Amino acid sequence: MSGDGCAAALAGLPGMAPFRLRDLLADRSPAQAWAAVREGEEGAEWQKVAAGVEVEAVAEAHTAAGVGVHVLGSPEYPTALADDAEAPAVLFSVGDLDAVRRPLVGVVGTRRCTHAGRQTARTFGVDLACAGVAVVSGLALGIDGAAHAGALEAADAGGRPPVAVVGSGLDVVYPRRHARLWERVAEIGCLLSEWPLGVRPERWHFPARNRIIAALVDVLVVVESHAAGGSMHTVEAADARGRTVLAVPGPVRSPASEGTNRLLHDGHGPARDAADVLTALGLARPLPPRRRLRAVPDGTDGAVLDAVDWEPTSFEQIVARTGLGLGPVSAALARLEHDSWVAGDAGWWERVGMGE
Repeated sequence: MSGDGCAAALAGLPGMAPFRLRDLLADRSPAQAWAAVREGEEGAEWQKVAAGVEVEAVAEAHTAAGVGVHVLGSPEYPTALADDAEAPAVLFSVGDLDAVRRPLVGVVGTRRCTHAGRQTARTFGVDLACAGVAVVSGLALGIDGAAHAGALEAADAGGRPPVAVVGSGLDVVYPRRHARLWERVAEIGCLLSEWPLGVRPERWHFPARNRIIAALVDVLVVVESHAAGGSMHTVEAADARGRTVLAVPGPVRSPASEGTNRLLHDGHGPARDAADVLTALGLARPLPPRRRLRAVPDGTDGAVLDAVDWEPTSFEQIVARTGLGLGPVSAALARLEHDSWVAGDAGWWERVGMGE
């Protein structure tokens, strides 16, 4: 029987959990474990399911989809993950596994991020990848996706490709809004999962996914986080492994920065920019100069842009700060929004463009 097919079939059994799969494969090969399941040694329910599974067909499906199947202890299993106490017994990959090599930095945060947080995550992604660091995240909405988008932008210009760890089978794109981002990471970098083809995302898959991110990385950067949530679970997993955790300082009144500011209060180091992360990695290399992509607005547009904060700013505040009339300010904001320098929502404005 195909070892890859047996490993994938075991991982896809109903109710299979990471620790259970690890126990099944602790002292036997995937083929031996699958034979035990087929013979009923692991329970009647699994035996019934296994009777209808052709492991060769499972292996062929993964090969046809370009999905690698890696059993813990095999030569191709990523060394960055292999020594972790909770390393997946079976790991699935799409893309170039060579991307999963040190240095690796996790950039994570809330899905409900601010525009400023999204832009900060993107900038970390660009700068770290340009400095030769692989950015690891979970392809979630918000901070994760922004970090990956930045890393992909840098990879297109010769930077390190990113690594994503997801909570579903590698043919089940989640969230759907990130379908193109998912494809680009697979094309340029590497996608990892502990779930075989066809497995849908379940809520409990994501804390499990977060432990893999924590295990992979040398440093974890939290850009924005509410008081509780997936980012804080990843922090807990990173702390338990002795990884360095850095937090991006945020406005004290912003709920999206409550968790990160608490991390700073509790003694974790600040990540003001990618240079702080490189220092934590022990890398003395300077950040490469970032090329300017567009000219900073001047004149009226420049004055209005200077009056807009990186957190929500009211229209009235902008008018008062600039000393301009309502009409000129409105026209300038429309131009700045069109060119992606600011974003508006119900009379509040926020900077989103870095001008680089």
